[in-house]
Amino acid sequence: MDIKKVVIVGGGTAGWLAANHLGKALFNTENVSVTLIESPDIPTIGVGEGTVPAIKKSLQSFGISESEFIAQCDVTFKQSIKFSNWLDQDNHGKGNFFHHLFDMPSPMGEDLTPLWLSKQGRDYASCVSPQFTACEALKAPKKITTPEYAGSLGYAYHLNAAKFAKLLAKNGREKFHVEHVIANVSEVKLNDSGAVSSLVTDTHGELKFDLYIDCTGFESLIIDKALKVPFVDKSKQLLVDRALVVQVPTDINESIPPFTIATAHQAGWIWDIALSNRRGVGFVYSTKYMDDKTAIDKLDKYLGGGLSDLNYRFLPMTVGYREKFWHQNCICLGLAQGFLEPLEATSILLTDFAAGYIANRFPKSVAKMEDIETQFNQVMKYAWERVVEFIKLHYCLSDRTDSQFWIDNRDPNTIPDELARKLSLWETYVPNREDFFSKFEVFDLENYLYVLYGMKYKTQVDALTDEQMSLANKQSLHLAEIGKQLTQELPEHRELLNKIKEHGLQSI
Repeated sequence: MDIKKVVIVGGGTAGWLAANHLGKALFNTENVSVTLIESPDIPTIGVGEGTVPAIKKSLQSFGISESEFIAQCDVTFKQSIKFSNWLDQDNHGKGNFFHHLFDMPSPMGEDLTPLWLSKQGRDYASCVSPQFTACEALKAPKKITTPEYAGSLGYAYHLNAAKFAKLLAKNGREKFHVEHVIANVSEVKLNDSGAVSSLVTDTHGELKFDLYIDCTGFESLIIDKALKVPFVDKSKQLLVDRALVVQVPTDINESIPPFTIATAHQAGWIWDIALSNRRGVGFVYSTKYMDDKTAIDKLDKYLGGGLSDLNYRFLPMTVGYREKFWHQNCICLGLAQGFLEPLEATSILLTDFAAGYIANRFPKSVAKMEDIETQFNQVMKYAWERVVEFIKLHYCLSDRTDSQFWIDNRDPNTIPDELARKLSLWETYVPNREDFFSKFEVFDLENYLYVLYGMKYKTQVDALTDEQMSLANKQSLHLAEIGKQLTQELPEHRELLNKIKEHGLQSI
């Protein structure tokens, strides 16, 4: 039997990303339709406001204008995540920080990591990339005349998640003819083999499809409630389980950091994302080590007071992922697939990755579905496990001793075996490409380099020869000069955003 009718249950960023990926892939496929059912009563969570550079490729492939996207979704550019206080203040100074940049490290050919390891005086990122200087100067990654989705420096975006979902919805409906149904799904019916046979809705009655995409968020209406696919708990490795979130108004003339700020605290960390008109702030913590009242007090202190005048809310975080992401004729995406925590903006990243994978491997018939299901589950499990390891890396490398939270994060029993093996290897070898052998690495060599050595990991390497030292010093100094030049040439971040909103990106 051919697969002719595909339904996505749930809107928001996950649902509409899936709709655009599938809508584009199937647009010219005869007699195949894509429908998205969205509840009028369930608001989007709306805190997933950070992305990684891979999102640019998807947006461009959907035919979305970058200028329109920036203007309509309160977008700001994100060139990095700036991690503050993730190391012990007594050993590294109050306000210690490092950048996880989006530009490749050591772009001139020579790996400058051994040079940095021989000195360790400067911030690692400042040694290996000119983007460090541009970020610290609050510069945009491009000029008004730079083509859409291109830049002098690597970048992603901060965005208003609710407005982003609306833009994706408009694009999916108009460009790819995705049918949009407003209804609540009251029942999921299964057939004798345990597959989904139909959905019962409150306004459109019973609807039958061939393939069901579950984008119903934490509710996981189909994959969990109906199909009972088990959940793999990762709370013993990733210890945070709650977030206190708030939106903070900002002055229209206030400078905008071109990076996410991630500030560590006693039992977790705080994200601080500046959009063009407000900041999205989230206090992430573990309830085992901190109660809600203390979290409120600490967030209020971080904001300089006034939290009681703002609308804040708590979000529970169940940390883990589904045992299977594709089961029978149902595929789950977004928060229905799982959730780890907001560090490194992994939620939108994994959703975009999974939706693109399905679009490129769309099963034309039920007979072909089993093979693709098996492969998809293998790939996604690999991806989720690698994300668990990368997030854990930030915690287990910290030398903070001010609370049991940080001490417990270094307990070997909380560190994934594969991560422990790699860290042991990297005690005597600088990471290289061969350590990341899969095409499905969500975080790759450059990501690990920035975090490992941003957090002062002490790899013991052989001393550089005079020739190697001379070449590395020359390249590092040249990168510093490029950084200074970019700081002079690139516009201030808010200045560029204002020009894009008024005029759009201009072709030369």
